[in-house]
Amino acid sequence: MGSRLAGKVAAITGAASGFGACAARLFVSEGCQVVLGDIQEAPGQALAEELGDDAVFVSCNVTSEDDIANMVDTAVNEFGRLDIMYNNAGIVGAVGPIDTTPTDEWKLTLDILLNGVFYGVKHAARVMKPQQSGSIISMSSTAGIMGGLGPHAYCAAKHAVIGLTKNAGAELCRYGIRVNAISPGSMATAMVANVTTGDPTAIEATKQALASASPLLNRPGVAEDVANAALWLASDESGYTNGHTLTTDAGMTTGATPNGPAFDEYQPMIREAGKSGL
Repeated sequence: MGSRLAGKVAAITGAASGFGACAARLFVSEGCQVVLGDIQEAPGQALAEELGDDAVFVSCNVTSEDDIANMVDTAVNEFGRLDIMYNNAGIVGAVGPIDTTPTDEWKLTLDILLNGVFYGVKHAARVMKPQQSGSIISMSSTAGIMGGLGPHAYCAAKHAVIGLTKNAGAELCRYGIRVNAISPGSMATAMVANVTTGDPTAIEATKQALASASPLLNRPGVAEDVANAALWLASDESGYTNGHTLTTDAGMTTGATPNGPAFDEYQPMIREAGKSGL
């Protein structure tokens, strides 16, 4: 047992699996009490039972503002306060060319990936402002930083989450509330496994596939990488970090590739008109 979140209370959406479940276990191991929200009721209840008295599960569909409000209120009613709001729930959503993307799929994707984050920030702020403290963490993606890394609706929503993070951070900091985001690359989770292999349970095969494409030698991204980023943002260790998007992508969005940069071997300096050297 650690103590990096001792005495703190967190609410986590999408907590029944993937990043959310991994973060919930890590948060509790560091002294936190957690409210787990998800539409997957059976695994959510099972996780709450696993974590014991420090966890409570509530059914939460992030497209419903009432569900988010209830989740926040449950944290206050069960544990007395809310220190951490982790807006984690997500899906891949609408997929395909923009000219054939169904409008109803586009809207539902944004409802989950963007509006759900808005509701989380809104209702966390409602209870955090009077206590003059709190950390709000939202999931973006490398597809929220660069184009071409995800479907259109997913990309648009994840870009918007970064914008909302900056704006909410600028507003809420004067109340002692920090607002930050995490932007992972492709990580070995059920969602990525399903896209990569067609089998959401094929985590090990997904790790192998991601390792070969990773800028870091033989190192795939895993759920624990994101959970550790969330732990740091949730803790007082990041107490002067606000409006920031923390990447967990092995440097991919800064140009890192498995093959290295184009100019990774010495040659005499290149000058004007085909000349080289000093």
